[in-house]
Amino acid sequence: MTKTQALEYFASDDLIGVGMAADALRAKLHPHGIASYIVDRNINHTNECTEYCSFCAFYRPMGHKEGYVLPFETIAEKIRETVELGGTGVLMQGGVNPDLKIEYFEDLFSRLKQRFPAVQLHCLSAPEILTIAEVSGLSIHDTLLRLRDAGMDSMPGAGAEILDDEVRVRIARLKCRTADWIDVHRTAHAIGMNTTATMMFGCGETVEHRVNHLETIRRLQEETGGFTAFIPWPFQPDNTPLGSKVPEEATACEFLKTLAVSRLYLDNIVNIQTSWVTQGLKVCQLGLRFGGNDVGSVMLEENVVRQAGAAHSATEEDLRRMIREAGFIPKQRDTLYRTYYLN
Repeated sequence: MTKTQALEYFASDDLIGVGMAADALRAKLHPHGIASYIVDRNINHTNECTEYCSFCAFYRPMGHKEGYVLPFETIAEKIRETVELGGTGVLMQGGVNPDLKIEYFEDLFSRLKQRFPAVQLHCLSAPEILTIAEVSGLSIHDTLLRLRDAGMDSMPGAGAEILDDEVRVRIARLKCRTADWIDVHRTAHAIGMNTTATMMFGCGETVEHRVNHLETIRRLQEETGGFTAFIPWPFQPDNTPLGSKVPEEATACEFLKTLAVSRLYLDNIVNIQTSWVTQGLKVCQLGLRFGGNDVGSVMLEENVVRQAGAAHSATEEDLRRMIREAGFIPKQRDTLYRTYYLN
């Protein structure tokens, strides 16, 4: 798909037609009729942050009375509960906290791996990696190598928002630029660490900005092949400075069209995730016919988007029933999208 074609799809009034095109590509890439999900937990190890992003309701400035850094035993207990409930991994990320240097994360990850060797640690955003490298006096390459050797298995795509600096300067002027985000993920892929890619849309950007984002992701995937999945989700405005500046929240139709265009544009990324956390179960279910092949996580814990207004919840059986009712076979997966778990 070219940029021009993508813009034509965004402009089209034929939502069902766009969805059918995406569904056809989904069926080609996933011919066995399986839709996957994961049982895991989002652990936010700190909410102290120096980035002051206008779309975030989660962070607290350094030294704020509500700021925290979770003790090791608290994190370990959260993981123990996750394993007990059938979880296979954790997504761990937090604010950009310059007090936490490489030694902190090496100690944290190595101790967690000793206690939970089978749990996959899907950790840290690109902005966090950049800050760890800076405050530790290390290159991005050496930072990622040391984190990998300590037990970090893979990296989420957080911090991408919209990968177009015209948007980034407006909504997160202190956060890393597009080239920096790409550099972190390129380096992770080079050392054999898989990552995911995300897009937070509906923050006042144009559809041209969204297509620029997709093009940036597609180019890096062509170069490295290191992305396991792409996850688009709409900006949640509540309790955020940016919320009052965005005319209206992204609609369900806008979510479905963006999901479908993402599936069509990113034909070199195997997995596209449809969201229930921000959209609810019914819209998420529709997303399985708009190019999505994965419904994300049962998410035993999530703090960031909930503080910005997302209030949906789901059990594992909710996700399995939703998948079956959409005409697919539900399969539990791991962080790397391997569906070898029974059921």
